[in-house]
Formats: sequence, C-alpha cells, structure tokens
Amino acid sequence: MTIQFTKLTLAFAASIVCASAVFAQANPTPSTNKPMVIDAAAVDNSYLLYEGDVVKVDKKTRTITFKNKEGESKFVAGAEIANFDQIKKGDHLSVTYQLAVAIELIKTKSDGVRSKVETNTVTKSKSSEKPSETIANKTTITADIVELNLDKKLVSVKGPSGKITTVVVKNPALLADVKVGEQVKVIYYDAMAASITSPKK
Repeated sequence: MTIQFTKLTLAFAASIVCASAVFAQANPTPSTNKPMVIDAAAVDNSYLLYEGDVVKVDKKTRTITFKNKEGESKFVAGAEIANFDQIKKGDHLSVTYQLAVAIELIKTKSDGVRSKVETNTVTKSKSSEKPSETIANKTTITADIVELNLDKKLVSVKGPSGKITTVVVKNPALLADVKVGEQVKVIYYDAMAASITSPKK
C-alpha cells in the first residue's frame, strides 16, 4: 500500500485508541494567589502504532518501502522532509502515540464558567540527523464537579461541551474537602512521534 506523508512526518493516518492506567502526580505548593490544588490523578499511556525496517529508498520519487511482519508499506516523503538523504536501507521506523490526562481538584466555588484552551508544539530533528518529528498537544479544560463517590474514589466532572467524565483519585481522604459544584482543571497531553533510526549493531 502507498501512503502520502502529511504534516506529521512519517506518521500514519491512523485512528487513535485510548485505554487507562492511573498513576500518582505530586501536589503543587498552594499559593495565596491561586486556587488550592488538593489532589491530582492522571492516566498515562503509550501506543506503538507502527514499526518496520527500510528495505528500499527511491530517491527520484522519494518513495520509501518499509517492511514488518505484516508485509510491506510504501511512503512518499514530502518536500518538508529536508533530511531525506539521511534515510538508508536497514534503518528502523517507529511511530508512537502518547496520551496523558491530569486531573487537578481546585478549592474554589464554581462561577458557572467552563472553558477549553488548546496549544501545540512541533519538534523536528536537525538537518544532519535522520528524520524524526513529534507533534504534542495540550488541552486544558475547566470543568464542574457533578458527582462524588467516596467509597469508590471517583469524581465526575462536566466540561464546556457538557460531556461528563469520571476519574479515579488515589487518595480518597482528600475528596472530603471538595464538593459538588466546585471546579477542576482537566489537562490532556497527547503526542504523535515518528522517527527513523540506524540499525542496532
């Protein structure tokens, strides 16, 4: 199959799947000028979308052929890949997706305003290196607490779109200090990374 490179260097036009694994996040130091963060919980996952080895490089058409256990795939490198000449037969391609979600419980009374702010950054390899690129996105949502379950250590929040999300909080004792109607910050981090590396010796 042949797939055209897009803005994300070497990345597939693939559907992103999600799963969850809870981990602890350190509490920031409370400030008198900011809402007090009393707890945080997060999910953090990484997915390998594709990996394969370079079996052929056609410099005239800028076509790269990769091969893995599922067969061969052909990619056309766009002009935005300035270091195309660094790609050699035997190199290894890896395309990964990462997702992290952080939930900060904030001690402040809801003003009824829910918001969403998005930012993204792009990191590329140097011209002397083999091609690699990472596109990272950060979305911060201010949401309302709509339900608490102390026994199950769960808190449900409603974001600006009206969608309700339920997350696990590791320290249930801290949930006693928050109430339905107060607000939280929900921070989503996700990134797509693609890189070509030299074969291991």
